Amino acid sequence: MTKQEFTEIRKKLGKTQKHLAGLLGISLKTIHSYEQGWRAVPAYIERQLYFLVIHQRSDTKDLLPCWEVKNCGVKDDCPAWEFQSGHLCWFLCGTLCECTNDATAKNKLETCKKCSIFKKLTK
Repeated sequence: MTKQEFTEIRKKLGKTQKHLAGLLGISLKTIHSYEQGWRAVPAYIERQLYFLVIHQRSDTKDLLPCWEVKNCGVKDDCPAWEFQSGHLCWFLCGTLCECTNDATAKNKLETCKKCSIFKKLTK
């Protein structure tokens, strides 16, 4: 996540730097560091930000779940299916989507950001 993306999401959430720091459980200085580009935004913070942005929307219940969009054949063992969170597949580790099956949390998010499911949630 770039410093511009971080700042854009903070503004989209309607939060000051101080409020976002409290929401994420990090210091104001850390927020400054992310927005200035002095520090890289860790994957867990990036995931939290996207989670907040997506849940700020009111229409997520009307979206098709990932297993329907991708015609998934292994959904029974997938956490997205187990927890009926087909719009949170990008957030959950251990999903069985063929493109992210063995990915680390950071790599998974990078792959998911290119997926139509994620793009629809964040537009």
